[in-house]
Amino acid sequence: MRVLIADDEPPALERLQLMLAGLEGVEIVGLARDGQSAVEQARALKPDLLLLDIQMPRGTGLNVAAELRGEDGPEIVFITAFEAFAPDAFEVEAADYLLKPVRQDRLRQAIDRARRRSAERKALARQQAGESGPPAPDPARAGFWIPTAAGRIRVGLEEIDWIEAARDYILLHTARRCHILRMTMTALEAEIAGSGLTRVHRSAFVRLDRVAEVRRPTRWQMVLVMRDGVTTPVGSSYVARVQDLLNRDGRHAAPAS
Repeated sequence: MRVLIADDEPPALERLQLMLAGLEGVEIVGLARDGQSAVEQARALKPDLLLLDIQMPRGTGLNVAAELRGEDGPEIVFITAFEAFAPDAFEVEAADYLLKPVRQDRLRQAIDRARRRSAERKALARQQAGESGPPAPDPARAGFWIPTAAGRIRVGLEEIDWIEAARDYILLHTARRCHILRMTMTALEAEIAGSGLTRVHRSAFVRLDRVAEVRRPTRWQMVLVMRDGVTTPVGSSYVARVQDLLNRDGRHAAPAS
């Protein structure tokens, strides 16, 4: 992935450069410190991915994303210190929304999503040109209708790997992107009953068959590592139940250290 980073804070730019250096298949093609420069460099350099801060001089990150939209522009991942802009970020169809300080595993997940979305866009273009492409998703599958700027899209329950709470919203993490929906965790639990998503924390649900590794730092602690490397802690009141479910599955049983 050819990546352009836009952030007006030099320490944030340096940190992202260091984190990206630890990821394979990533090339930094440019750095921008304001919105106008981000737009100009994106048009000139044609990056695959734009890591974009929200609050910048000479145009916010949201302005940048809106301006590049519809121009066969890059995938967008917002990296910001503010939760409040998340609904607006997904209105411009961002691949992901990361809060500072960024974790390495979440950055890796965001880049993997952007890579998959980019490949899917190219496959769709080939399909529309008369070539073969991936099958369309089944709209009849149970799931959620997610509002977008153009209308609504449906996200099937089977597509969701894990879910996290973000104040009055929930973030639905799939292999391709993260979707945001205004819903409480209590309402969510009723909606996904029997779907295979298990509550592992007061603010998280996980599909246990997509867990790649279980870590037990102590007898009373548990951390789940998803297939894409993202880590999700298990709340202390959920550890026994989650361990029991994993033991029944037989693939992720892990003794306490």
